[in-house]
Amino acid sequence: MKFWTGTAFTPTTDAIVLARILDEVGFDGIVVSDHLIYPRELNSPYPSPTGKPMWTPDTAWPDSWVLIGAMSAVTQRILFSNAVYVAPARPLLEVAKQVATAAVVAEGRVTLSVGAGWMREEFELLGQDFGTRGKRLDEMIEALPALWRGGWVSWTGKHYRIPELMIEPHPPEPVPILCGGESEAALRRAARLCDGWVGSAYTWDEAVRRVARLTALRREYGRESEPFEIMFALREVQSVELFKRAEDLGVTAVMCSPWDRTAPASGGSAEQRYRPQIERFADDILARM
Repeated sequence: MKFWTGTAFTPTTDAIVLARILDEVGFDGIVVSDHLIYPRELNSPYPSPTGKPMWTPDTAWPDSWVLIGAMSAVTQRILFSNAVYVAPARPLLEVAKQVATAAVVAEGRVTLSVGAGWMREEFELLGQDFGTRGKRLDEMIEALPALWRGGWVSWTGKHYRIPELMIEPHPPEPVPILCGGESEAALRRAARLCDGWVGSAYTWDEAVRRVARLTALRREYGRESEPFEIMFALREVQSVELFKRAEDLGVTAVMCSPWDRTAPASGGSAEQRYRPQIERFADDILARM
């Protein structure tokens, strides 16, 4: 079992301190969330019962790849990914270039976790078609490894046509691509095309259903014997026993929050505010796993 945590809803500059502490105590990875803007007029429905985001318009969403590059510079072994990166809101070549650069800077400690996205306004501001985002994401997942090979590369598909060119630097090794999202289309995308799936936060019974569905889909696509990452958070009391049950279920990574995200960002340095809670989690959970 691997243990990951995220930087969402923490002060942007705190992420650098957090990364260093998490790396030191033995966490396996950090996920970075992605949004570009919050429009004054938000008409896109958020995928929740209320149809509204849970965060306020002034919530900070730092650029994923800038932040990952900065965190990789102060760490040695911890991995970096997304939860999730709205790849089809960007041009294919831009995604290829950003991820490749981050992979080189982080010396291979990067995976890409993609999602189709829900905010039409972001797509329109970036000049990308919202209506074809799922189909374009499918093609993007296949195109990116071809563009990361190094040397002269190209790609021709229905939505993307990249003439022969070089994109340097290219990743030192293949970058795993995971898929996020809870819809049937997202689960099928993960099972058919990706190296894993990133979910949200679930009760135990919800987690069992998600893993069972992914297992069935991987079997349908003839991929049940291939390595496959399954990562999400559990809405249960965190314990060694819980995480061992999850591991037995087939979960390969859990997202945890070892510090209080509701605490104010004042009252001492970031080091003083985060380290005691992270070290306590490491002693209570990581050391016993």
